[in-house]
Amino acid sequence: MISLDFDRVGGLVPAIVQDFDTNEILMLAYMNQTAWEKTLETGMATFWSRSRQSLWVKGETSGNMQEVKEIRVDCDQDAVILKVLQRGGAACHTGYRSCFYRRIDGDQVVVIGERIFNPKDVYR
Repeated sequence: MISLDFDRVGGLVPAIVQDFDTNEILMLAYMNQTAWEKTLETGMATFWSRSRQSLWVKGETSGNMQEVKEIRVDCDQDAVILKVLQRGGAACHTGYRSCFYRRIDGDQVVVIGERIFNPKDVYR
């Protein structure tokens, strides 16, 4: 099994989350060693929350789980891509399918995604 280099970036590696079927980029999160091991063990995307300083399984509150179908590791072994089946439709805690729901057009920010759920209804 491959060993990720968690020491290079202060104990965390960036994890790009991509839709398995469409290749759409859904989100960016971070994993520590425990999150990495839990993801491998369970097949469900697990991350380290930098704001809460704790592990979180994506979707355990919202129901928008991410089933990991494929993992890719970069050449330096300090970043990963998780190719997932996005359960429940939305990857973003703001209710959008992707966290990358805004596009910069010149000096304007344009919302290009559709909100799937209202976060006030999900996160209390």
